[in-house]
Amino acid sequence: MTNLVILVGRISRDPETRSTQGGSSITTINVVTDRPARNKEGKTYKDENGYTVKDAEFHRVTCFNGLGANVAKYCKKGQLVSVEGRLHYSSWEDQDGVKRYGCEIYADKVDFHTKPRSGENEDAPPIDED
Repeated sequence: MTNLVILVGRISRDPETRSTQGGSSITTINVVTDRPARNKEGKTYKDENGYTVKDAEFHRVTCFNGLGANVAKYCKKGQLVSVEGRLHYSSWEDQDGVKRYGCEIYADKVDFHTKPRSGENEDAPPIDED
């Protein structure tokens, strides 16, 4: 059995980092991917300019410790990244006692495919452009 997720998309907002009581670092990013939209018949369709209409999907990605520190330091909104990890499901009760459910990706690896905009994180490691 395997629980494996691979995403390639853009970071939709700057990373957010927090620390646990035990001192572990947790960084969260949201990665947006898109796919062709489908009509009622299940077929893709084009807009008035001739482009295929897309549906965006937002994925919450959680990075721990060293990986989280690197993502927090080198990633910014708009950057193209690939993420490898696994799905993690959770449930909790909100303040009104309603049972809530969530799904996120626990990242094992995050590769940077573009650098942030000019002037930001110029000390970032080089990107392999092969």
